[in-house]
Amino acid sequence: MRAKTSLFPSVIFKNLTFWVLIAIVGGVLLGHLAPETAREMKIVGDTFISIVKVFIAPIIFLTIVLGIAGMGDLRKVGRIGFKALLYFEVVTTFAIGIGVAAALLIRPGHISRSGLATGDASDYTLKAQQAFDWWEFFKTNLTLQALALAIVVGIALNYFRQRERVVAQLYKLSGFVFKLLKVVMWLAPAGAFGGMAYTVGKFGLQSLLPLGKLMLTMYLTMAIFVFAILGSILRCYKIRITDLIRYLKPELLIVLGTSSSEPALPNLMTKLERLGCSKPVVGLVVPTGYSFNLDGTSIYLAMSVIFLAQLYDVHLSFTQILTIVGLLMVTSKGAAGVTGSGFVILASTMTAIHSIPLEGLGFIIGIDKFMSEARALTNFVGNAVATIVISKNEGDLVNLTLRDTEGEIF
Repeated sequence: MRAKTSLFPSVIFKNLTFWVLIAIVGGVLLGHLAPETAREMKIVGDTFISIVKVFIAPIIFLTIVLGIAGMGDLRKVGRIGFKALLYFEVVTTFAIGIGVAAALLIRPGHISRSGLATGDASDYTLKAQQAFDWWEFFKTNLTLQALALAIVVGIALNYFRQRERVVAQLYKLSGFVFKLLKVVMWLAPAGAFGGMAYTVGKFGLQSLLPLGKLMLTMYLTMAIFVFAILGSILRCYKIRITDLIRYLKPELLIVLGTSSSEPALPNLMTKLERLGCSKPVVGLVVPTGYSFNLDGTSIYLAMSVIFLAQLYDVHLSFTQILTIVGLLMVTSKGAAGVTGSGFVILASTMTAIHSIPLEGLGFIIGIDKFMSEARALTNFVGNAVATIVISKNEGDLVNLTLRDTEGEIF
């Protein structure tokens, strides 16, 4: 008989993470063995970042417009909508604060007194220390202009008679843009190779230490957020976070395998309804939360921005840090649960800040794929917790036990 051919190698070769890992190893080796050649690879990483930047304005605009336009449905159950939006803003802002605090406390981007600072980086430090002008900041910032336009258009759509038709077309356009982004993300190995080769070629192998420290810090911070913060929120309603994670284990494995919380969305809604959450609450909170309640992405963005500032030895004032937090409160709402969108939003935030060298994105892209799993899992659990909290507050789940209707342990 003919032996069965294993599918394992073919699955591996089709996995983007595998190719990113190969690219990172190749970039490190080239940077160590041929530093002069490796430094010339900077253009490869920069080109990838330039392509990603093209998606910044469309994704920000479409996601924010569709999120706000969805409030037309939220008004039908105004009380639930208000509670959900209030919860989203408070918890994601808390996540941003935790990300900033963890990065400032642990300092993953700190190597030595000079960090990776170059002559150019000193210009960014001076820029960060200059008096801040909001109007000038807005005039020269395409990201903020896209955000402002999206807010105006989103609100206006709620009062437009043909809202459903326009929103339907915008959803189609959004789907097309994200499909293009998914294709572009297959260029991530090239971007990772170029960024890693240039970094190691210019700064040596010691430049890898802060990357490992960032990954460890980020995973630890997100774990603390899930089990301590979200766990404490659920404790107020006499529910254990470990029970919820066990209940959602199959969906969490899907999220882990795809690095995206989108594929598990239908199952999450079904399981929450089976648990006892009402259909209106689930139908409103979960989809809206996928745009407005991204706890993991908020932590990722906050830590990455502070990390890059430390890496380039850019000293941020307290006012600058508050500005970053305020900006992230808005830009983080545009990071839908699709693989690659987190990096796009990081690029938009970096572009908007102007205080940190944009070339640092080439440094982040090498490990971005390996952090996407953590932020996707945190986002997923955060939305499940949000739905349960709103449901409890609405009087659902009154007789919640440790078993659902199909006898699964919860």
